[in-house]
Amino acid sequence: MGMAREPAEIWFLTGSQSLYGERVLEQVAEQSRDVCQAVADGLRVGPRVVWKPVLTTADAIRRTLLDATADDTVVGVIAWMHTFSPAKAWIAGLSALGKPLLHLHTQANRSLPWAELDMDFMNLNQAAHGDREFGYVQSRLGVARKTVVGFAADPAVLGRISEWSRAATGWQAARSLRLARFGDNMRDVAVTEGDKVGAQEALGVSVNAYGVNALVESVGEVDDVNVNKLVAEYEERYDVAPELRRGGERHDSLRYGARIEIGLRQFLEDGDFGAFTTNFEDLGGLRQLPGLAVQNLMADGYGFGGEGDWKTAALLRILKVVAGDEPGGTSFMEDYTYHFGPGEPKILGAHMLEVCPSIAAGRPSLQIHPLSIGNREDPVRLVFTAAPGPGIVVGLADLGGRLRLTANEIDVVEPDAPLPRLSVARAVWKPRPDLATSAECWLSAGGPHHTVLSTAVGRGALVDFAEMAGIELAMIDAGTDHQSFANHLRWNSAYYRLAQRL
Repeated sequence: MGMAREPAEIWFLTGSQSLYGERVLEQVAEQSRDVCQAVADGLRVGPRVVWKPVLTTADAIRRTLLDATADDTVVGVIAWMHTFSPAKAWIAGLSALGKPLLHLHTQANRSLPWAELDMDFMNLNQAAHGDREFGYVQSRLGVARKTVVGFAADPAVLGRISEWSRAATGWQAARSLRLARFGDNMRDVAVTEGDKVGAQEALGVSVNAYGVNALVESVGEVDDVNVNKLVAEYEERYDVAPELRRGGERHDSLRYGARIEIGLRQFLEDGDFGAFTTNFEDLGGLRQLPGLAVQNLMADGYGFGGEGDWKTAALLRILKVVAGDEPGGTSFMEDYTYHFGPGEPKILGAHMLEVCPSIAAGRPSLQIHPLSIGNREDPVRLVFTAAPGPGIVVGLADLGGRLRLTANEIDVVEPDAPLPRLSVARAVWKPRPDLATSAECWLSAGGPHHTVLSTAVGRGALVDFAEMAGIELAMIDAGTDHQSFANHLRWNSAYYRLAQRL
């Protein structure tokens, strides 16, 4: 099972000019292919890097960038000026480009051939010259881009390109993301509200509301054959509590949980939705709050937000795509409660039911327990503790007229002691630089209580995504202090207000 991945390409473009003659341009093309191949080999997974013929005229540049913009398989463009390429030729094309751009400032040779160096070599290998011309025009036009400098085969360079490529894939997914919202958001909650039209303009996500009984109808159409099959899969994948197994006294609850998953999955597939929300205050004819179903759908790549939180649902789907096949997991999360001491302060994150098993350490346990809210039957859910490792928590908030991403670099750790009575999935982490500073900064930024926790998405890819989306990123890390962070927020507020169109 899982959401199908669309084919994705990154076009590799090389700039030059006809002044050098055909022989030199043939060398440019040959070396360009080699550099493109080095990038393609270094990325290994993710979008396919596709070489395009060397560009020497304004018309060819404009047409190529228009084609890249129109092609839904293209998630981004890498541009390199091998020789000196007069940048006025790029103005029309860059003005028309609607895909993320990475400016690769490299050269075909790692080292200079000191003893054989002549002007022929200098004329051929002058990216140090041509890329500065290209950089000027990008800055003059205000083109958003990532600039990476270094020899293309170096691991550090390839790592930065890989971050960008995954961010570009997430940005492409955001532009066509459809989100199903079952019911409204939790009553009287502020942060889960927001401007859906503004979010679609900024991110591309289309938020669509459905009465929860549309889901109830889909659940009711599920046949017993498919329920039997899915329950058997549960028993293979999870440590199922005895009372939920076949013949157990609560087995019918597990079957109904499976029925919800099948019906919800079918609804999402039929509507081409990549994310969804539920709300425990609006369950209609559902007998259980969806728990297990939501967890399994998140594990398959769907975005989710509790209590109608469509912004977090969209963010989770986007970061699932950005994560790709990187080690680790990505989950809906909520900062639930603190451990101030003894020992190092920590945060315990969880939710009522809905934490993704992609972050689990070991094999989850499938259990059933009462839930004091929702006024429904006891729901089934997966229970586990998150695997230790470095990670990040990210929240998306609507500030009124614009969006802000707030992020905190963290270290997921083992709980200080066993949690035998905590009947939900959970994660324990140490925020950087420390709990007090991170919480003060998060509150100053107006960061939401619902977040996405990821041990698969790093800082670099998140920075790249924010740049592509043109939205603010307020980052809390090991070097953050509250006063500097507060000043950073003030400067950002001024910048984004000035950057808004009249």
